[in-house]
Amino acid sequence: MTKNLRDLDFTVPAPCDIAYPAPIRLYVDAQDVLRGILQVRQVIPVRSGGPLTLLFPEWLPGYHAPRASIALFAGLRIEAGEKELPWRRHPVQVHAFQVEVPAEAEQIVVSFHFLTPTDSSQGRVVVGKEILTIQWNSVLLYPAGYYARQIEFHAFLTVPAGWQHSCAIAAVDRQDDTIRFEPVSLDVLVDSPVFAGRYAARVPLDDQEKVHLSIFADKAELIDISEKKIAPHRAVVEQAGKLFGPAPFDRFEMLLGLSSELGRIGVEHHRSFEAVTVPDYFTDWEGCFSLRETVPHEFIHAWNGKFRRGADSWTPSFDTPIRNSLMWVYEGQTQYWDRVLCARSGLWTADQTLQAIAVTAATHQVRAGSRWRPISDTTRDPIIAARAPLPWPSWQRSEDYYSEGSLVWLDIDTRIRMLSGDARSLDDFARSFFAADQQGPAQTLTYTLDDVIAALTDLAPFDWGGFLRERIDGKHTGAPLEGIERAGYQLVFRNDPGEFWTNTEKLADNLNLMFSLGLTVDHDGKVEEVLWEGPAFEAAITAGTKILEAGERPFSVEALRAAVQEAGRSNGRVRLRVTSGTCEREVEVHYPGGLRYPHLTPLEGARPRLLEILSPRV
Repeated sequence: MTKNLRDLDFTVPAPCDIAYPAPIRLYVDAQDVLRGILQVRQVIPVRSGGPLTLLFPEWLPGYHAPRASIALFAGLRIEAGEKELPWRRHPVQVHAFQVEVPAEAEQIVVSFHFLTPTDSSQGRVVVGKEILTIQWNSVLLYPAGYYARQIEFHAFLTVPAGWQHSCAIAAVDRQDDTIRFEPVSLDVLVDSPVFAGRYAARVPLDDQEKVHLSIFADKAELIDISEKKIAPHRAVVEQAGKLFGPAPFDRFEMLLGLSSELGRIGVEHHRSFEAVTVPDYFTDWEGCFSLRETVPHEFIHAWNGKFRRGADSWTPSFDTPIRNSLMWVYEGQTQYWDRVLCARSGLWTADQTLQAIAVTAATHQVRAGSRWRPISDTTRDPIIAARAPLPWPSWQRSEDYYSEGSLVWLDIDTRIRMLSGDARSLDDFARSFFAADQQGPAQTLTYTLDDVIAALTDLAPFDWGGFLRERIDGKHTGAPLEGIERAGYQLVFRNDPGEFWTNTEKLADNLNLMFSLGLTVDHDGKVEEVLWEGPAFEAAITAGTKILEAGERPFSVEALRAAVQEAGRSNGRVRLRVTSGTCEREVEVHYPGGLRYPHLTPLEGARPRLLEILSPRV
């Protein structure tokens, strides 16, 4: 007799490294693009009757946090034969569902909807009228009690008529608009998103045709794959191979979406990455250049983050919490290398790269948060804040292991060079630490802090443990600028913004006065961010405040910029009329410095190590 679910214990089984008895068949229908509704049907074999716990993937690699969209999961129905089975959700672990399987059942059929956001206020939009992305973790349940690598899935995806698709998992058959993928384990499936759309192009980026750039766009005319624009993407693959050595994959799909409908994203996977950027990425090639770092960043993660990963960031299944203590290696070093590869590949010029590094250095030079919070504590931010907007990011800090971490790795690189008489560098660390000795779909080799220290010591004997304790676990004032200076440059501020700064302002559609007035503001006058203890902070201006007037003129970015310039030439006061809530007031912001923008300038007589670092490898 089937028991009442209320009489059953509901403890989620811990994952074990044993094989699930038979493959699970997964059918996803993604044809309803007008409403963005994904219909899911699964056929799950069962060994015997009794309680079965099914899990919606929760802790997702690449997000470093429990970022699964369980709130968009709806319409769950579970059947055995012709009989609908009751289910219940765990009262605390809300991604877990329990069902009592009848003794005579050999399989159960699970169906549900994944209701993709139809507006950005509901989450990241993933389905457009001519383009969509499928993250498999959003469209499946899996049995608890097994390592993800021990559950085999046979996946089928139905797309709108005539649409093309790309995925790191091979398609073994297509009947009409239903694609059948090769059987893979659950961990490989979740690590292999799909892009699909009406307008697409797939371009090989290496001679062996192992790496492809798969482009999907809202419109056909957005896909401009002239050789001038593809060549630096090929160079990313070439230069990454020279940097890291043998690849940890047998094939790789760079999934690049060009869309105004889909939400922006950049997430790494073992044999692919998924990135959605501005629709004019190619058609306004020069006007969007500062966004090009996404491609090298996510590609680098194939080595740093997917193949090699901090030991506490690897878990056996998606219900096991991820810990992120070595994110300053995973993400911080990747951000360092993405700028280097931008320069080495030609995605950026050397001067554009210097300007990008200057912005990072200046940002941490003025941020006060490092006085109370070390980089190591920011590795918890994916779980703490999940990238939600913050009222005072320069004081609170948010995932600074990326950007400040990149400055620490520049320090390490130049220190290795100095200690070895410029015979060795962080390039040598990358090749020895990240090179793969075999290729495959999901191999992960973990490491500890001791492994990092040992690898650095092999290159250049030094107290790397003490150095990292100070830089990563210590509190400090200002940015770690020693690497820049050892590289032959210094951080300065001038009144001209530079090409990189101007481009980022254009793409962000704002005016960035962070290093002068201490705020950024959009073109409607709404303040986006205020620097902790900066001039605007002292005038009690906050994010969300709206500037109505700047000087004696109605607000415009030109009027505010002119008011700051005038204050630098005269009395050092910027008069603003602002409103916040129901309160309208006039304020004077005391700031005598005029416009200030960060730059790197050569140190006289110093070896230009930074230019050597940015030079292509032959």
